[in-house]
Amino acid sequence: MAAHQEKKLAQERKHKTTQYDTQTSQVQWGRAWEVDWFSLASILFLLMFAPLIVYYFIMACDQYQCSLTDPVIDLFTGNKRLSDIWNKTPTLTYRAAGIYSLWVAFQVILYIFVPDFCHKFLPGYVGGVQEGAVTPAGVVNKYEINGLQAWIITHVLWFANAYYFHFFSPTIIFDNWIPLLWCANILGYAISTFAMIKGYCFPTNAKDCKFTGNFFYDYMMGIEFNPRIGRWFDFKLFFNGRPGIVAWTLINLSYAAKQQELYGQVTNSMILVNVLQGIYVLDFFWNEAWYLKTIDICHDHFGWYLGWGDCVWLPYLYTLQGLYLVYHPVQLGPANAVGILMLGLIGYYIFRVTNHQKDLFRRTDGNCKIWGKKPEYIECSYMSVDGTKYYSKLMTSGFWGWARHFNYTGDLMGSLAYCLTCGFAHILPYFYIVYMTILLTHRCIRDEHRCLSKYGKDWKHYTAAVPYRLIPGIF
Repeated sequence: MAAHQEKKLAQERKHKTTQYDTQTSQVQWGRAWEVDWFSLASILFLLMFAPLIVYYFIMACDQYQCSLTDPVIDLFTGNKRLSDIWNKTPTLTYRAAGIYSLWVAFQVILYIFVPDFCHKFLPGYVGGVQEGAVTPAGVVNKYEINGLQAWIITHVLWFANAYYFHFFSPTIIFDNWIPLLWCANILGYAISTFAMIKGYCFPTNAKDCKFTGNFFYDYMMGIEFNPRIGRWFDFKLFFNGRPGIVAWTLINLSYAAKQQELYGQVTNSMILVNVLQGIYVLDFFWNEAWYLKTIDICHDHFGWYLGWGDCVWLPYLYTLQGLYLVYHPVQLGPANAVGILMLGLIGYYIFRVTNHQKDLFRRTDGNCKIWGKKPEYIECSYMSVDGTKYYSKLMTSGFWGWARHFNYTGDLMGSLAYCLTCGFAHILPYFYIVYMTILLTHRCIRDEHRCLSKYGKDWKHYTAAVPYRLIPGIF
């Protein structure tokens, strides 16, 4: 009888937690910053300089063999003017526009018109129609999860062309890299502007819109929470995963093909980049249904930050290691190659297992085993807007007992492995680890600010039990 009562109480608490998450989301959801002077200055800085940063990195590789300092030295010494650098930059071409248009159209077709079949024969894979989290307006959107299928179809066709049909050269992406940059910028700005107009004029759900009255803030951070066209075309899911992340591995393959064309071989460092980043991409699509519960989908509105970022920032700056290795091929010694491979694989293992432990704990409400024993946790209570008390659990077992964001630690280990493949002759390939460190540290702070507001003193009890954010004993 006592056991039955305890089980019933646990079920009620779990139900209350779900209710509370729905209610509190209406208050805490979306953009966490107020439009103060610092936020506005940060946004204006990114809007003005993020496109220039991308151009500078790509131009440095094209004109200066990936040196980030030589262009600045040339300008300051008077050897060159800005117009000289700009005039040497390849312009937009009809060929690049055609390639990019076909690429995006093909991904749209795979996204909308080809229902997922991978979940029917791949054990453990979750695909097909899945539900997302509850939106601030109380809507539960449905998604066609078919990213893995799109990735497989795309790459099968890529290899079929490379080895049998020969319709185009495998180096086609590298050969048109800067003209494609202009195409990506056009799409990024077009979709961001369209999303803002749509938020004002014909939103998918008016209750899921958020206006601050500041044009620049709303343009960058987005107005609509889940802008859609029709039943299935969801802007956020499509642009987060397609076309940028599907292209990620194709871009690296094109770099490898160019290395083979120029030097007669593909170095082991290029192979490592393709393998380690390929694992990351495949993991993303294998867990695309789980991705529906992450910050990008559950909290961010769709604006320039996601629209332009996914079209330009991701494919151009996340692939710098492969681009660098085309200009500076590096053949690693066996020990170095094995060490980098192990660092990347261990980082991936930590990233994946940490997320799995959290997901298992949540799905079972703590009735599971982590590392062979029942997980420990801190039960938190909080109040809803109507004054009702609810409960949640924060796990302190497994990797989550080591650090509060240990999944990010694994992600950073993998990021460092990508960069180490390039050696130490230039700093350009190390932009990725610097950027990811800043991004994930900011996410830590952003997450914890939200949790402190939500849980209050119970969050302080949790941080006392798990005192470190990323690196046990250090930070």
